[in-house]
Amino acid sequence: MENYDIIIIGAGPGGLTAGIYAGRQGTKTLIIDRDLAGGIGREVPEMENYPGFDNISGLELIEKMKAQATKNCELHEMEEVTEIIKTDEEYRFTVKTAKDSYKSKSVILATGSSHRHLDAMGEEEFKGKGVSYCATCDGFFFSGRDIIMVGGGNSALQEALYLKNLGANVTIVHRRDEFRAQKHLQNQIKQAGIPTILNATVEEIKGDMLVESVVLKDTQTGNLTENPVNGVFISVGYIPHSELAKQLEIDLDETGHIIIDKQQKTNVKYVYAIGDVCVGLKQWVVACGEGAVAATSAFEDLQNQ
Repeated sequence: MENYDIIIIGAGPGGLTAGIYAGRQGTKTLIIDRDLAGGIGREVPEMENYPGFDNISGLELIEKMKAQATKNCELHEMEEVTEIIKTDEEYRFTVKTAKDSYKSKSVILATGSSHRHLDAMGEEEFKGKGVSYCATCDGFFFSGRDIIMVGGGNSALQEALYLKNLGANVTIVHRRDEFRAQKHLQNQIKQAGIPTILNATVEEIKGDMLVESVVLKDTQTGNLTENPVNGVFISVGYIPHSELAKQLEIDLDETGHIIIDKQQKTNVKYVYAIGDVCVGLKQWVVACGEGAVAATSAFEDLQNQ
């Protein structure tokens, strides 16, 4: 059973950045991911808001980050962590995977999250072909096109305003009779003249090569209507991958996200958390910044133990 100073669970943008920083600080570091490095970041077709690149795909950027990380630490892909056991030994944590077990003095959780899906017909088929879960990633490509934003919370309304500002013809579809978002956002939607369809759910997304229409169901009457659209943006929340955090009795908020302080520390000593599994803004550049902070915090705590 090999020993490490820091084990990072998750090889998304934050986890890879943490690995770069941890390795350069001289700590023996291992990154473990249950899939290929990058997580949902691999799905981003084009990014124009990552500093230093006018335009780059998520996959291309991940490969660059992965190459840099593996110069500084170990990376195990396709190896799912199944359990973390806390002990009173020098190497406080035993990290068990489907393939092996490892010991570490500290752990950084970068387990990410998954977009909550609608489970509508055609949703998976047209993902990346008109179906998107990230307005800031894909909104630019829908300028001048007819799209719907599905959701009624703060994120949905904020993204609808963002898409409107990009020139998209956006309509908000929400399953309830009123939005859950803050009142000032609702007022902004009215001021912007963004149409809304309440008491409606997306039953099916249709098209040929790309999205061409959606079938909406009136939740009060049950009537179905087919509306022509070029895109479907979905913002109905995230599902954080916080199962390992629960094992360690880490504090979570009401949505299941990990609560951290400014040093990315959790309530469990020598356990840190970064990226989409945490409370906060879910953006690539934010996860990278948190990765740098967590690796530095872990290094300093190990130096001072």
